[in-house]
Amino acid sequence: MRMRRLGRRGPEISVIGYGAWEAGGMAWGANLPDEETIGAMRAGFDAGINWVDTAEVYGGGRSEELVARAVAGLDVLVFTKVAPEPAGSGLHAAGVRSGAEASLRRLGRDVIDLLQLHWPAPQIAIEETWAAMARLVDDGLVRWIGVSNFPPGLVEQCEHIRHVDSLQPQFSMLHRAGQDDLFPLCQEAGTAVLAYGPLAYGLLTGRFDESTTFSDDDWRSGKHGMSSYDKLFAPGPFRRNLAVVEALRPLARAKAVTMAALALAWVVHQEGVTAAIAGSRSAEHVRENAAAGEIGLTVTELAEMDRVLASS
Repeated sequence: MRMRRLGRRGPEISVIGYGAWEAGGMAWGANLPDEETIGAMRAGFDAGINWVDTAEVYGGGRSEELVARAVAGLDVLVFTKVAPEPAGSGLHAAGVRSGAEASLRRLGRDVIDLLQLHWPAPQIAIEETWAAMARLVDDGLVRWIGVSNFPPGLVEQCEHIRHVDSLQPQFSMLHRAGQDDLFPLCQEAGTAVLAYGPLAYGLLTGRFDESTTFSDDDWRSGKHGMSSYDKLFAPGPFRRNLAVVEALRPLARAKAVTMAALALAWVVHQEGVTAAIAGSRSAEHVRENAAAGEIGLTVTELAEMDRVLASS
């Protein structure tokens, strides 16, 4: 597993991290037994993944509790997030503090390795929020601080107050926003980019076709108001995205890797990207995701993939 530094002064992290969104039981489909989910996380750690990404809102804290059990006794970094109200603790100063303290209790830890703001709260001054995050570092409750789903202007505002150690944007071959503005900004500032959704929520695994349907409790059915549905899973985009996957499939076969591994390798080969967050409750799929962190792509292969994407 290749390793990269978290920003300009953080720890060395694996280029593939474990995403514990599904572990909270809020992603799609029925919940699995806890031991199976914990086993999937540990399969990733055994395969070289050295960090896990979770959040207070994933299953109402359930994800953090399962992460605590999965990392017990292991040298694994834990990254979590505090969210605006009403979903989370709130991004006012008191909410940031109480959210961090509650996460520490659920995680069973004395310090959070990386705490991130899950998404902006326009009604609260970012100066108040980011100053509260900085105080958590000064008080020893958090080691590094970052943001998620933030536009360039807000990232810059935070940077003027205290260094932003990480940015977590949605990024995949089917959702390439950020490459022209956010990523160069982060590179210049020494901010790590941790890409979430690198498999486009299953689309880039190559396991779907036009006959695929999603159950009502799966947001990919379009019945839960998730913003990514319109770009990825609405009927027209879904057909176009499946065509992209089919066009990329020969490249995966030629390289003797799965489509998921190829998609993850592409993400971590992009200029400015530090690592990708990939989660699954299947130990087999987690091991497959981890293996993508060892795949090298040539200039020719990357150019061919970019040609396919440009024509989509």
